[in-house]
Amino acid sequence: MPTVVNLLVAATAGLRVVVFVVAVIVGLVALVDWAVRTRRLNPFGAVARFMRRTVDPLLLPVERRVIRAGGKPSTAAFWTLAAVVVGGLVLLMVLQFLTGQVVMAGNAITNGPTGVLILVVHWTFALLQFALLFRVISSWIAVSPYSRWVRWSYVLTEWFLRPLRRVIPTVGMFDITPIIAYFGLILLERLVLGAL
Repeated sequence: MPTVVNLLVAATAGLRVVVFVVAVIVGLVALVDWAVRTRRLNPFGAVARFMRRTVDPLLLPVERRVIRAGGKPSTAAFWTLAAVVVGGLVLLMVLQFLTGQVVMAGNAITNGPTGVLILVVHWTFALLQFALLFRVISSWIAVSPYSRWVRWSYVLTEWFLRPLRRVIPTVGMFDITPIIAYFGLILLERLVLGAL
């Protein structure tokens, strides 16, 4: 188990460097591409020709999405930079989460059946909290609850949100039951783990 943890820690450290280097490179490319597109650099110079020949075809899918959303094509490179940074941060968080879960699983195995039971309870509550957060975020970006990507979060959370909605009124146009349910799950997990 320690070798797996050491491997995950080393992978996380290496990935941090890779994400940083890639973000810096994409940031520089985005800056030059923006300068060429906004004519701050000579549009007929060698740099502009190089950018149009090599970088612009790579940015074409992002540029199409930006235009469809009503944005300026000159910002496509910056949206690519944002995607690289956010994607890298999410990947780093997933690796750190996996490292923590491997450590918890190792501790649970050494503590016997009680440790495994505590781990299963913790994972169950973590899944419910994640499903709740995923459901809330998907409602913000207007993804259909019947979408195959989102439907699972509704299945996991609706059974405890529906009774709360009957008791807790909305605040203006805001439904605060997910917030109360989230903190309720945290409290319930502590109570259950305390009883074990």
